[in-house]
Amino acid sequence: MRVVNAPAITPEILALADALRPALLRASRRLRAEAQRAGASAIDAQILGTVKKSPGIGLSALAEREQMTKPSMSSHLKRLEGAGLVERAPAAPADRRRKGLRLTARGARALDAIRRRRNDWLAGRLSTLAPEARAALAEAALPLLDLAGEGR
Repeated sequence: MRVVNAPAITPEILALADALRPALLRASRRLRAEAQRAGASAIDAQILGTVKKSPGIGLSALAEREQMTKPSMSSHLKRLEGAGLVERAPAAPADRRRKGLRLTARGARALDAIRRRRNDWLAGRLSTLAPEARAALAEAALPLLDLAGEGR
């Protein structure tokens, strides 16, 4: 087994981290606020998005993906089910005991409203930037996804 050494953290990398951190935190905070204005918490939006991307996902896999304990995820799911946003259904005919999750039509509409609100806020902010700044952000989109561990 070959061990690859992690790259050294240089002063330039530390300076970049120091510059990006507040910007990413503030942007994240504003996007969470837009989800709340659409009537959902940020975690609700995240859970709904994950269930949409992975219909049939089980509670354990969802909790792991969202880096949450099973009891905490169960509590969120009970609330989302009670609101009619998600439902449990047999995940596979081979194992009728296991229940998978899927969005209801109401959940899909709620998720669309959250995304639309967030996108509208972000598009409004982007429209105030110079074309060069928008181009730089477009170039940074994939590396930022990689940074978050959700890239290619």
